[in-house]
Amino acid sequence: MSSSAIEVKICGLKTPEAVETVLKNGASHIGFIFFPKSPRHVEPEQAAKLASAARGKAKIVAVTVNADDAQLDEIVAVLQPDILQLHGNETPERVSQVKQRYNLPVMKAFSIRENSDFDVVAPYQSIADRFLFDAKAPKGSDLPGGNGVSFDWNLLNARQDLGNYMLSGGLNAENINVALAKTGSFAIDISSGVESEPGKKDLHLIDAFFAAVREASNTK
Repeated sequence: MSSSAIEVKICGLKTPEAVETVLKNGASHIGFIFFPKSPRHVEPEQAAKLASAARGKAKIVAVTVNADDAQLDEIVAVLQPDILQLHGNETPERVSQVKQRYNLPVMKAFSIRENSDFDVVAPYQSIADRFLFDAKAPKGSDLPGGNGVSFDWNLLNARQDLGNYMLSGGLNAENINVALAKTGSFAIDISSGVESEPGKKDLHLIDAFFAAVREASNTK
C-alpha cells in the first residue's frame, strides 16, 4: 500500500517497467485490459508474466468488456486474477453468474455524465463487490474507459448511497486533489492520465501522480 490512505489502481499496464514503477509507488491494484479495441489490450499470457511481480503486493484486476464465459475462462485460468472488473453493459444477472462461476470478487463499472446515470446502480448493490464510476465516453469512441475525460465530481459528493466505489475518468496529477476533495473518495483508478500517448505508460507521470495523491491525502 502507498503511504497515503488512498487506494490507487493503475490500469492498462503493458510493460515490466510500468509494473515495477507502480509497485514501487505503492499501488493497491494493478489492472490488465482484455479488450482488443483498446490500445492497452494484452493477451492473458502477457498479463500473467507482468502480474508475477505484483502477487502479494497489489491486487491483480482483469478488466473485460461484455466478455463471454470462454474469454473469462481463459483469463482466469492463465492470469489467476484477484478481482474481475466488468466494464461493459453486463446485467445484474450476468454479474451474479460471473461471481458464481469464478468465485472471485467483481467490480462493476458504470459510465456517468449526469445524476440520473446513477439510477441503474441499485440492482447491482447486493451483487457486485465494488463499483467503479467512470465518465461516459465521448461520441465516436469505441472505448468504454481510458478516454481521459471526467464527469462532474459534485454528483458523487451528493450521493451517500453508493457504497464501496472507485473513482475513475480523466484523473491526473494536476486535478487529483480537487477530485478527492469534491468526492471524498478513498479509492481511485487511472489509466490515460499517466500516459504519454494512448497505451504507453510514462514512468515520470506515474511518479508524479502518486506524489500528488500522497500530498492530497495529507490534506484530507
